[in-house]
Amino acid sequence: MEKTLKRVNIGCGQTPTSGWLNYDNSLSVRLAKYPLLLLVPVLERLGLLGEGPRSFVSFAQNSDIVWADATKHIPLPNNSVEVLYTSHMVEHLDHAEVKLFLQEAYRVLAPNGIIRIAVPDLKKLVDRYIAEGDADSFIERTGLTCQRPKTFLDRLKYLIVGGRHHLWMYDGQSMCRLLSTLEFREPHVLEPGSTTIPTPGELNLYERADESVYVEALK
Repeated sequence: MEKTLKRVNIGCGQTPTSGWLNYDNSLSVRLAKYPLLLLVPVLERLGLLGEGPRSFVSFAQNSDIVWADATKHIPLPNNSVEVLYTSHMVEHLDHAEVKLFLQEAYRVLAPNGIIRIAVPDLKKLVDRYIAEGDADSFIERTGLTCQRPKTFLDRLKYLIVGGRHHLWMYDGQSMCRLLSTLEFREPHVLEPGSTTIPTPGELNLYERADESVYVEALK
């Protein structure tokens, strides 16, 4: 009997893909799915859980999102995934972590399985900077910076939740090169709305199209 291969969305946030397995490593997902949910009011009173994370907790309570740290382990067997999608997640990993994630992605993908990655497009940001000449706006849009935590609560929040700024940036060429170095085949850039995924169903092929570059490759 032929086994059914899975389709997976890693780092789905509040945009899980219907009919797929959806994973996210947010603290909000853990708070929503475990007895730690009792901590939510306490964290809110301490100022450690803002409106965004609190909204995600509520959303995750009514969804099938599963917590996983994909830089360490995607909780699926080898060669069990037909398509693995991730959007605006890998830029939050440092250069060592993204390689660990892609090695895990390679492990779970079946032969000829497809990985699709959407990331903020550094080239679009640079082109906009050249056109506008606004350095401050450019730096802000890269998401590579964050304010230093100044108060005790700010420092505690950073320790618990972590930073949400970007740790690395890509354009289509650099993402294709990274995938090639990790043995993925035929990496290529696609226009918004285009894909090599057979019957993509409800996968959003235009997710954050105004700021993204889309790359697909094969195992």
